[in-house]
Amino acid sequence: MRDEYWQSLILSADGYAPWLRDEGSLTRRIQQRCDIFTVRPVRSGLARVAYDEAALLGIPPDRYAFSREVFLYADTKPVVFAHSACAHEHLRGVWGAVRGLGNRSLGTLLFSHPLVERQPLHFRYLRPHHPLYKSAAAVLGDAPDRLWARRSLFHLQGAPLLVTEVFLPEILKLISRDIAA
Repeated sequence: MRDEYWQSLILSADGYAPWLRDEGSLTRRIQQRCDIFTVRPVRSGLARVAYDEAALLGIPPDRYAFSREVFLYADTKPVVFAHSACAHEHLRGVWGAVRGLGNRSLGTLLFSHPLVERQPLHFRYLRPHHPLYKSAAAVLGDAPDRLWARRSLFHLQGAPLLVTEVFLPEILKLISRDIAA
């Protein structure tokens, strides 16, 4: 897989594939495999997003979007770094609930709303030069040479919300619980 492009197909992913490919709620899946699930906000507010993100959201690349970044923890261990973005104007309407999530999971909101539609997942691994890698690796003592990520667009009343999830090495311990179960 070429690491500079998002791909719609993933053949091999260093043991991460079962979770990368799962189209259900990542929040729910983590919660089912740990005793204590927490969301730790990092940043929430207006920010510039990457060119490819702006294109998916239908906004000019030089325009600010609303961006939220959090870490998902399973039993005190960070397992996922999540980055979401939507056009600023959608915060005053369709995606208004996203702004006030705080330490609550975006996944819970997305998968409980009957009108939210998810587009197909796309995958890639991130190298240390990628901004999302840098943000995700902030909680890692010894960061690997790449981190696997997936993203998809969610639509509500025609308004897109992009969600990117970067899988941290600790999640492999939860994956092994799948095998044992």
